[in-house]
Amino acid sequence: MSRPLSIALISETYPPEVNGVANTLGRLHAGLQQLGHRVQVVRPRQPGDDGRRSDAELVLTRGWPLPGYPGLQWGMSSLHKLLRCWKRQRPDVLYIATEGPLGFSALRAARRLGIPAVSGFHTNFQQYSEHYGFGPLTRLVTGYLRWFHNRTQMTLVPSGSQRMELQRRGFERLNLLSRGVDSQLFHPSRRDPELRRRWGLGEQDIAVLHVGRLAAEKNLGLLGGTFRALCAAHPQLKLRLVLVGDGPERKHLERDLPEALFCGVQRGETLAAHYASGDLFLFPSLSETFGNVVLEAQAAGLAVVAFDQAAAGQHIRHGHNGVLAAPGDKSGFVEVASWLLDDQERLRRVRLNARQHASRQGWDSIVEHFQNYLEDACASPLVQPARSKPERPPAEDGGALPRSRE
Repeated sequence: MSRPLSIALISETYPPEVNGVANTLGRLHAGLQQLGHRVQVVRPRQPGDDGRRSDAELVLTRGWPLPGYPGLQWGMSSLHKLLRCWKRQRPDVLYIATEGPLGFSALRAARRLGIPAVSGFHTNFQQYSEHYGFGPLTRLVTGYLRWFHNRTQMTLVPSGSQRMELQRRGFERLNLLSRGVDSQLFHPSRRDPELRRRWGLGEQDIAVLHVGRLAAEKNLGLLGGTFRALCAAHPQLKLRLVLVGDGPERKHLERDLPEALFCGVQRGETLAAHYASGDLFLFPSLSETFGNVVLEAQAAGLAVVAFDQAAAGQHIRHGHNGVLAAPGDKSGFVEVASWLLDDQERLRRVRLNARQHASRQGWDSIVEHFQNYLEDACASPLVQPARSKPERPPAEDGGALPRSRE
């Protein structure tokens, strides 16, 4: 590192909010500070911010509630506030983690002030539109995301498969920044017999675990079908389906899965104990850019069942430290999960291998790669879009976002 950088991180979501984007941003923020960089966070106000004012390290913007996600805010457009802030204290580089109105404001401010900006592709919003009944908007959303990211110095993506998909759709200057895991927090030693007893399970029984947001885009309908198929195929085993997390689909799932135990949102060591007290981890999502829970489950010593994409495709060797099904192959998903339960020694071996693999996936090297990308952005000429391309996203490329307002 040649010198410490002044870095602004812009995100619509941030810890203590619980989701993969917030978790990643929190890790990157802490890691950059440990390396000696000065970091400013730009985010919407959160419920715990009553009376708190913006300062050199934290810029708070207004937001509005995100439907279906209590406590989460969708950041409002804040161009003038960011221009004032960054004229007084100019960052060397921006990292824009979300593409909503706040991220759009940051991109416009960066271009006006000539500040290098790096973006992150953290969420497949173009796929989410299909799950929420807005399928016809998928092409428009993709067009806006492409417009947005192609106006930054580079876009960081979490997996090779994501990079190939975005390249196919016309995204440019894509670089890989994977994710790490805290293998001391998520550790098999946190297995809790008392917690398992409350789940109604003894040590030889099987806790079938899922951790994540309970939302339509997570393909959670496959959980119940898979669990029931496992019970039918292995009547000699006592199985319990345990779901950790919350979200707009919880009531629907509670109605459809009366046999399941819903534990709600868990954090820190309590979350780690829930992971370690499981045995088999089902991850049916097809909409992830990465899926941090895959590495967390592996670190806790669980055998992961997932589709062959994103984090699972990157970190699971089929049959060695987890099992994979072809994306979208529901019967294949059930089949590989059942294969794990056919042989208890096989399950034990896969779980040991999962822990061994995840213990080598720390955050330190991820943060160093992130630092290097930010330094490269500072040293590169600013990206100038072709004159034929408008500075504002045209309506056919996703629609213009709201104008700035304080």
